[in-house]
Amino acid sequence: MTERRCGWAGSDPLMRAYHDEEWGVPERDGRALWEKLMLDGFQAGLAWITVLKKREAFRAGFAGFDPETVARFGEAEIARLLADPGIIRSRAKIEATIGGARAYLKMRDAGEDFADYCWGFVDGSPLRGDGHSFPASTPLSERVSKDLKKRGFKFVGPTIVYAWMQATGLVNDHTHDCFRRSEVARL
Repeated sequence: MTERRCGWAGSDPLMRAYHDEEWGVPERDGRALWEKLMLDGFQAGLAWITVLKKREAFRAGFAGFDPETVARFGEAEIARLLADPGIIRSRAKIEATIGGARAYLKMRDAGEDFADYCWGFVDGSPLRGDGHSFPASTPLSERVSKDLKKRGFKFVGPTIVYAWMQATGLVNDHTHDCFRRSEVARL
């Protein structure tokens, strides 16, 4: 018998592997949460598969998403990234990632752990969707979005934030019949 998956996983092997191994798994590492938020920002207006196929090139271009390094990027690095066909070459999104690194470090320097900050919105435990309805955004993603923007993050609208919350396991939004729904609930 074939295991049921969320419909969006489709038949693409990369998307299926992402669904089966990563999506919805609670991420507790602050740097990894930040990386995923930045990648979700690059998705704006595009399909996730586009970002997923380019993820390793993004990691190479953005120094492994090391916030200390990315925060120091200037015009030379922006020009290098804009010339890199392996990534999504949007100046606004590249600059948003650099700004996001600076915002991340500002939080850290103020004694605020990014993982604690993120998980604080859900009281430390993943929210569980009903498995039937999948909104593009929620009142909570609107609140998180507003707070992230206040802190200097960009490309963090409520829809991007909700997709990030789903991807990082802040919300378990696997469909009711998906084999991963109960598995990630136990993590």
